[in-house]
Amino acid sequence: MPSAKADHAQGLLLFRLHNQQVFGLGTLKIQELVPFQPVTPMVNQHPGILGALNIRGQTMPIVDLAAAIGKGATPQDMLAKSFIIVTDVQRQKVGFLVRQIERIADANWRDISAPDKFLGNHIYITGVTRVDDQLVQLLDVEVIMARLFPLDASKATATITDIEREQLRPLRILLVDDSRTARKQLSDSLDAINVKYQVTDDGQKALDIMRAAARQGQPIDLLVSDIEMPGLDGYELAFAVRDDKQLAGAYIILHTSLSSSISVSQARQVGADEALTKFDARELIDAMLRGAAKKPH
Repeated sequence: MPSAKADHAQGLLLFRLHNQQVFGLGTLKIQELVPFQPVTPMVNQHPGILGALNIRGQTMPIVDLAAAIGKGATPQDMLAKSFIIVTDVQRQKVGFLVRQIERIADANWRDISAPDKFLGNHIYITGVTRVDDQLVQLLDVEVIMARLFPLDASKATATITDIEREQLRPLRILLVDDSRTARKQLSDSLDAINVKYQVTDDGQKALDIMRAAARQGQPIDLLVSDIEMPGLDGYELAFAVRDDKQLAGAYIILHTSLSSSISVSQARQVGADEALTKFDARELIDAMLRGAAKKPH
């Protein structure tokens, strides 16, 4: 029997940029924090990328986070006392330069709210919350990575056979991700192969959609969900689906920017069938085909 929550609790690393705004990043994405070190410039790169740095034997790009999200480059006289957050996301190690590390706070992800709609489509946050009465904005890593390191065209879509398409087309598919960029990647990959789906931006909404579909006698066959989401996260969504006999037949794929093996083991704990690292359309379609193969005919 899966546990209601994955065992590995996730905190929230709080940090500031040079304009003193407070941002947060889930600790599962973070490998270590290191003081700023001079970097080697890189040619033909996004202006938000400071250069490259070798950390513990591995060379990685260093991103000036303030510059990358449109807050202006970190002043040169502040660099010496700045920090680098080493992350492992979307199959790539990247260091994010920030002005100041605050602390790691306990995070109740159900208390995280989606950003206001009036902010538009050009924002770099996926949610907002309060920690000790302080407003904290959660970074949307998918948006930042997509802007700085555009997805290889070969990973964006997959070519499938007519037989494979016909295996997927009868399925009732639901996609859920709080990141606008990730939803577009998912949608584009299925649009390219002419397969229908529903999509939502919230775990609770996804659960409501699944329950409504089951009441109508058309339960969701295949659920593709992000793990880190405000409100009901992917782990909790997977557990809730498995715990409801009307929904439990769905094939569950947890789809995450986390590159570590942690996400895979935790996904199995909560009853998911698979966990994939974003974003490779071929891997996603192959996982969906495995789900189709398990559906009774």
